[in-house]
Amino acid sequence: MTNRISYTPQDFQKMCKQAERDQETKKLVFLMERVKRQIAERSHSGLAGRAVNSDSGSVRLPIRSVPLER
Repeated sequence: MTNRISYTPQDFQKMCKQAERDQETKKLVFLMERVKRQIAERSHSGLAGRAVNSDSGSVRLPIRSVPLER
């Protein structure tokens, strides 16, 4: 027979909350890295990174926008 560890309900809730915080932290770190990469790409490409339309000289909007996750 194997020994099982049984957690009290408070400990289990604390572990669940910590896991949620860890997941949110990972998402935030990923998002920050992506933004840093985009900023670096824009600074290297100069005016081309601003997506200026050569016909009208206006700034293009992205085709699709991604809503931020909570």
